[in-house]
Amino acid sequence: MKKMTVSLCAAVTVAAGGVLADSIGDIGNVRLKGGLGKRLDAVIANHVAAQDVDYITAPFLEKTETKGWWQTEFWGKWMHAAVPFLAYTHDAALRGKIERGCERILASQEDGGYIGNYPDALRCGEGWDVWGMKYTLMGLLHDYDWRRQCEGGEITRLASNVSRPQTSADILAACRRLCDYVIAEIGPNGRRGRELWQTGNWSGYASSSILEPVVWLYRRVAERDGADAARKYLDFASFIVKGMAEPEKGPRLLDLALKGVSVADRNEADYDGNAGWAYVCKHGRAKAYEMMSCYQGLLEYYEIMSAAPRLSSHVSSPVPPADILRAAVMTGEDIVKEEINLAGGCACSEAWFHGARKQHLAYRRLQETCVTTTWMRFCEKLLEITDQPKWADEIEKTFYNAYLAAMKPDGSEFAGYTPLSGSRFHGQHHCFMHTDCCTANGPRGFLCFLRAFFTTRGDAATFNFYSSALVKGELSDGRKVAFDMYSLYPRTDSARIVSHTEGAGVVPLRLRIPAWSAKTVVKLNGKALDGVAAGRYFTIARAWKLGDIVEVEFDLPVVAHTLAHHVAFTRGPVLLARDSRFNDGDMTEPFRPGIKDGERMPSFAAVRAPSDDMWMAFSATLPVGSHHENPEGGLPATVFFCDYASAGNEWRRDNFYRTWFPVEFGPAE
Repeated sequence: MKKMTVSLCAAVTVAAGGVLADSIGDIGNVRLKGGLGKRLDAVIANHVAAQDVDYITAPFLEKTETKGWWQTEFWGKWMHAAVPFLAYTHDAALRGKIERGCERILASQEDGGYIGNYPDALRCGEGWDVWGMKYTLMGLLHDYDWRRQCEGGEITRLASNVSRPQTSADILAACRRLCDYVIAEIGPNGRRGRELWQTGNWSGYASSSILEPVVWLYRRVAERDGADAARKYLDFASFIVKGMAEPEKGPRLLDLALKGVSVADRNEADYDGNAGWAYVCKHGRAKAYEMMSCYQGLLEYYEIMSAAPRLSSHVSSPVPPADILRAAVMTGEDIVKEEINLAGGCACSEAWFHGARKQHLAYRRLQETCVTTTWMRFCEKLLEITDQPKWADEIEKTFYNAYLAAMKPDGSEFAGYTPLSGSRFHGQHHCFMHTDCCTANGPRGFLCFLRAFFTTRGDAATFNFYSSALVKGELSDGRKVAFDMYSLYPRTDSARIVSHTEGAGVVPLRLRIPAWSAKTVVKLNGKALDGVAAGRYFTIARAWKLGDIVEVEFDLPVVAHTLAHHVAFTRGPVLLARDSRFNDGDMTEPFRPGIKDGERMPSFAAVRAPSDDMWMAFSATLPVGSHHENPEGGLPATVFFCDYASAGNEWRRDNFYRTWFPVEFGPAE
């Protein structure tokens, strides 16, 4: 993507190299290998490329939605993954499906700009119509980015198989007309007589989250047609932000966060969580997915308003940009503290519930995949803006546990919910369609890992994650870098990085040192380096030569976690689980007291997995069993664990697993 030449270029480009935010960017600059590469290939082949695009675009042509449902989200979510994965694979068949879908979407657009499936009387109202238009904008803007790069000669054009191939100008014009429709209907003094935040559900969360693609649209129109043409979209974005912040019954995404109110406690005082709670709730604020989607948009808006102070004379933010960032960071930190479990997942029945302190209990509908994926996207954006490695720690934990656990082994489907103990099973059928929000959302999570894996920013290159991969990148001054990583991490405790860079001068290479790895060793060409610290980036600045080798050795102990007379175990970022396939006894049998929170567990040993569908396996000799008054019963028992993502991955009801185990009480407790 070319940098802007208009006067407001600082406002519409991202500091990291001038690439438009959340575009397809340089997704092909990381090529995953090994086990993760195979899983990614499976998701692309069996899920994204296998999608029946006519099926998910059919509702747009019918305009018959009267129940207030969300059929129009599925195509946009698919596009949000399909276009970047097209850049990753350059697959002609996938390109054809993308173009076919866009042709049908554009054919469905009404003269007034509307794209959706609601009849006029029900549009921009109580249902999910605005939410659907949000995802339609996201999908079309991703397609615009791809076509723009093709037209610029940066990507080889692939053959088209549609009746009239659209140009990038066609796509952007359709986006503008759709956004213009929303502005005319529920923008300032809109025809519907209500503001955007007053539509949809969850105190305006769902509809307000359209802020994200509205900011994307502003960036792209400004880049292509100039600041004056784009001004109305930034004005509309400011209008949405005002609705997010000021109305007493609105989302209130700033003041409640800045007051330190936890995400699970932001409902109105008269909200009755026990009164027949239903999925569609008008006046609650605990909906996890939609709340984080709003913060995603707020962070996009923050980038615009903070990057160009000169905008203040033309467009004023209804709230200080610094408060937006502070509210988003405080919300993210609260989610980590109060909601995220050992699998990096969160939410019960899609809502915040102080889940971190309740993760040992059997709450229903845990870890919705939409929440998991959106949490990863939120952390990715916080990492991009703050450059704090703790957000990469969170992505890693979620990716290796809650996310991979929700994915069917062949990549074709994502579970709707993924309990910490129980079994894996198929998701729902939504809106009288053979799909659901989680299966539609699932592939987007892999993109978070892929995009943040290796980045270039300014004059530095950064590895945030460790897996076998070939990577390349371009620094802000045009210098090119490339590296080859070999690693079986986190199954094993090391990574080997070989330089494919030559003649680029001094380039700082930053390595994220995970917060949980207390004693990480980094070697350059066989020599250990000083200054490595957990939870920080470690930088090696040198004039890289072909064949320079960096070795990273992680500290990967198994650690115990205790909570309310229960115990669980992690190894590095990976949550461990017992699985019925080990056939090693009663998984409900209690542990005897004595294991301390944070204790290292030396009795765990890596062993050969019983089948190829388990990624890692461990034996452990532990104080399990109640009959310790018996000389034989008092002896420890050897049981087996696997990684949580592998647990229950046969997706059969007789393949069950457990992560939290009860601990006996004593008479005085």
